[in-house]
Amino acid sequence: MAKDYSRTERVGQQYQREIALILQREIKDPRVTMVTVSDVEVSRDLAYAKVFVTFFHDDEKQTKQALKVLNDASGFIRSLLGKRVRARIVPELKFVHDGSLNEGIRMSRLVDEAIRKDHERQGPSDDDSSDEQANHKDSNGAD
Repeated sequence: MAKDYSRTERVGQQYQREIALILQREIKDPRVTMVTVSDVEVSRDLAYAKVFVTFFHDDEKQTKQALKVLNDASGFIRSLLGKRVRARIVPELKFVHDGSLNEGIRMSRLVDEAIRKDHERQGPSDDDSSDEQANHKDSNGAD
């Protein structure tokens, strides 16, 4: 029977939950706000972990600054992680920006804008007028 998840994936998910809690509760630096841990990739030997984070703000300068703060505090975060997780090896952490969330939001806005422009170009739709006719028949028709 094949395994559904590899050990590194399970460990990565546990680290993701714990690092998210640490960032939320323990990191008090004002330069690191509204941060989400989107994924953690753990090396096969469990010695290194790449932590993908997203930020609520879309400012590139703030993002770079927040990443620098997180990478500078990686030793502190690693020590807190070691206290929370029972593991023989606590991985060395490297924080990386994950732009997929912001890109998804941007794409969603573009789609919404294209739909809105399409509706403006077409004018009132035929569905609206047929709904009005059906409502008119119902109010004048049978009880």
